[in-house]
Amino acid sequence: MADLNADLSRLFNFSRFMRRGQSDLRTGGVWVALALLILFAALRYDRFLTEYNIFSFLSYNSMFVLIALGMCFVILTGGIDLSVGSVAALSSVVSAFASPYGIEVALPAGLGVGILCGVINAFIITRMRIVPFITTLAMMLAARGLALVISGNQSVPVSWDSNFTQFGMGSAFGVVPWPVVLMAGIFLIAWVTLEKLPFGRHVLAVGGDTEAAKLMGLRVERVQWGAYMISGAAAGLAGVVLASGFGAGQPLEGLGWELSAIASVVVGGTLLTGGLGSIPATLAGALLLGLIFNILNFENGKGLISLSAYWQSVIRGGFLLVVIVIQAHASRFSHGKPRAG
Repeated sequence: MADLNADLSRLFNFSRFMRRGQSDLRTGGVWVALALLILFAALRYDRFLTEYNIFSFLSYNSMFVLIALGMCFVILTGGIDLSVGSVAALSSVVSAFASPYGIEVALPAGLGVGILCGVINAFIITRMRIVPFITTLAMMLAARGLALVISGNQSVPVSWDSNFTQFGMGSAFGVVPWPVVLMAGIFLIAWVTLEKLPFGRHVLAVGGDTEAAKLMGLRVERVQWGAYMISGAAAGLAGVVLASGFGAGQPLEGLGWELSAIASVVVGGTLLTGGLGSIPATLAGALLLGLIFNILNFENGKGLISLSAYWQSVIRGGFLLVVIVIQAHASRFSHGKPRAG
């Protein structure tokens, strides 16, 4: 019996080692691509590594990072959230209406809208047994419609008399923009939650095998509730950053943000089927998407080429495809040998 227990222990440890190795191979591609792009841009463009460009880049992309981090939790459970872009737009409108009362009111208002949308998604998915794709697609349409209705189909200007715009345009201690501080803080919270807390392990267990998680005694539905509430909260925060950074609630913004978030998560090595993923790699994936656009803008500025926004999307899509293909081959190699197809 002792020998059997020892063999099982070694087998379990080997399985964990193999899964860690596969995860490292899947997430390695995005870090390599990000490092190479930064090196290329630093050598080619004189102003790329200036403080202004770095903070402008991080501040603008903080919205996409926030949504990607929230999406990561949902995908890790084996779900999907197509509503994040519309929820962010709705949150931006609500926070703009609340902006005369300052960031102390506007921030909780926008955050609350996002959490409420996450609660509704979770309720429909877990209680009414509607698949996440349909549920969040319906929420995407409903949130967008509500944002247009309450805004009168136009941008909602924020109050410049309160401290609301300082959140999106100001800097902490006059150095680091507040959106960057928020992004860093949420990243640390997300990383600690997934890697160090029981909830994170439960998320991975539910995404890896839902039935096995139930047999282990895990409250699967509670984990799913948590994941969708996190995704909604992240979208709500992104909406607040959007309104305070651009000076208006934007009911038509957020179109395609859900696809960018999914792309960031997948490029970061997270399995769409759930159970395996990384918060740092998701951050790298979101920054990689933004960096491609940043580099293309610099290239346009050199005057050698002139690429429209449409061609920039084509190039970005092609680049992402290359990264995903590299990761797929690395993942197959980790299983021993490549598979056809």
